[in-house]
Amino acid sequence: MGHVWSAIGGAMLVAQFALLFFVGRQQVPLLACLGYAIWAGGLVFAWFPIAYLRRKAGVAKGRSYVHTTRVVTTGIYSVVRHPQYLSYFMFALALALIGQHWVIVLLGAAGSGVFCLGLRGVDRHNIEKFGDEYRKYKAEVPAYNILLGLVRRMTRRRRG
Repeated sequence: MGHVWSAIGGAMLVAQFALLFFVGRQQVPLLACLGYAIWAGGLVFAWFPIAYLRRKAGVAKGRSYVHTTRVVTTGIYSVVRHPQYLSYFMFALALALIGQHWVIVLLGAAGSGVFCLGLRGVDRHNIEKFGDEYRKYKAEVPAYNILLGLVRRMTRRRRG
């Protein structure tokens, strides 16, 4: 069910983007620039995990990067469990800042809520697939809160 919620959230993100071309914008240039910067950061979190999982997650040759055979806890995955979901939240926020229209902001907020439902479903699936190893990982690494993830990572380094 998590993938269904993610697809709905993705459709809302696409609608948010499309509306940029149809609704008038109330441009506060600084907010728009911040939005573009967040969008660029979101691109990193959207695409980098694809290559990283292919190398680190035991993906069979010719299979999609989502067909992992082991839990990856290094690199970006030591900071957040779901960097691609983080990118979805970043895109929704970026589009709201770029568009600066109440409909775009509302769609971004609703889409972010839907993505949270999708993320919970993916976590349930990963617990079924990987069991206690994923439960332990889930307890240590936040889903998408990068600031909390960085603090926890630094704390783990000091202890370890």
